[in-house]
Amino acid sequence: MRRTSREYVFKLVFEYTFYGAENESTLEFFLADADLTDEDKAYIRECYDGVTANAERLKAKLASKLERFSVDRLYRPDMTVLLIALYELERADTPAKVIVNEAVDLAKKYGTEKSGSFVNGVLAKFVREGKESA
Repeated sequence: MRRTSREYVFKLVFEYTFYGAENESTLEFFLADADLTDEDKAYIRECYDGVTANAERLKAKLASKLERFSVDRLYRPDMTVLLIALYELERADTPAKVIVNEAVDLAKKYGTEKSGSFVNGVLAKFVREGKESA
């Protein structure tokens, strides 16, 4: 169910990028999904709250790795996927490879035909940086 949970987080953060505020009604709607475990619900709430509380810092971090793009000019689904993946990479409780693969899958599903490779390329920079500093 983690894949479903990530999709819910994507939809919540995507909505946040338009309004600049969390929407508790949408969150409660997704958390009412009977198929979600308590662990899935905790993951959704924690990631959603974490990304939104740190959105400006995550955007600045993302901007540091973009070439020829500014964060605000990114295709919104790509930006959303990248913000969530960066937050998850910082949490470090899921292997980086899994985070990148899931982010690429979300980008392919909700983005353009080039979104998957774009997201993969940007996240690869962060993964490499993380390994070099470890």
